[in-house]
Amino acid sequence: MPTTPGTLDLTGRTALVTGAASGIGAACVERLAAAGARVWAVDRDAEGLGRFAGVDDVEVLPTDLSDLDAVDRLPEGVDVLVNNAGIQHVSPIHEFPVETWDLIIRLMLTSPFRLTRRVLPHMYAQGFGRIVNVSSVHGLRASPFKAAYVSAKHGLEGLSKVTALEGAEHGVTSNCVNPAYVRTPLVEKQIADQARSHGISEEEVVAKVMLEPVAVKRLVEASEVAELVAFLCGPSAGSVSGSSFAMDGGWTAH
Repeated sequence: MPTTPGTLDLTGRTALVTGAASGIGAACVERLAAAGARVWAVDRDAEGLGRFAGVDDVEVLPTDLSDLDAVDRLPEGVDVLVNNAGIQHVSPIHEFPVETWDLIIRLMLTSPFRLTRRVLPHMYAQGFGRIVNVSSVHGLRASPFKAAYVSAKHGLEGLSKVTALEGAEHGVTSNCVNPAYVRTPLVEKQIADQARSHGISEEEVVAKVMLEPVAVKRLVEASEVAELVAFLCGPSAGSVSGSSFAMDGGWTAH
C-alpha cells in the first residue's frame, strides 16, 4: 500500500500485530501497511486472516498465542510490535473457571512478555523499536465480573512501563493505548455475556453498563485506536514512552 505525502511513513520497517483477524488488530494492520510497513498479521483465526489475501506487504501467520511454544517461533526481526490479542470472560470471582483464568493470563500477559522478550534484541541492535500494548480502560479501572481480563490488563501496564525504562537507552519506546468499549466482535460477545450476568437486555447493557461511565456516549471505532497506535510507532513519538493513553470518552475523568 503506498503512503500519502505528509502522512506517517514507516517504509522499511517491519511490524508484527497480534489479534489481527478482526477489530483493533485488523485496523492496525491496515494502518501500518498503509504507512509503508511490512506487517506480520498474527491470529489463531486463519479464516479471518483471509481478509488480507493479496494485500501488498501483509503476510499472515495463523498462530494460537496461548501456545507459548508457538509464540517463541514467531519472527524476531521486528521493528514494531503491537500486542493486541485478547479474549474476555464474564463471571463472578467465586464462579470464575480456573482454566479460563489461566488461559486469559497466558494469552494476554505471558504471551506479550514472551513476544517482547523475543523482539527486543533486534530492536536494541539497531537502536530503534516501538512496542505498543493495546490495553484498555480496564488497565486503569476495574469492573465487576472481569477478574482475569482486568488483572491481565493491569499486568500489561506494568510490563509496558518496565520495557520503557529498560529500552530507553536503546531507542526503544513502549506505551499502552487504553480504549473504552470498541466496536469489535469481542465487545459484541461481551454485550450478550453482560446481559446474562446482569439479567438485563442487551440494549440496556450498552446504555447502562458500557456507556454509563463514559461522557462521549458512543462506542470507540477500531480505526480511531489504529490511528493512535500508528502515531506511537512513528519517528515523532521518540520521546513518548512509558505512558498510557486513555481513549475512554472521559471515563477516567471522573
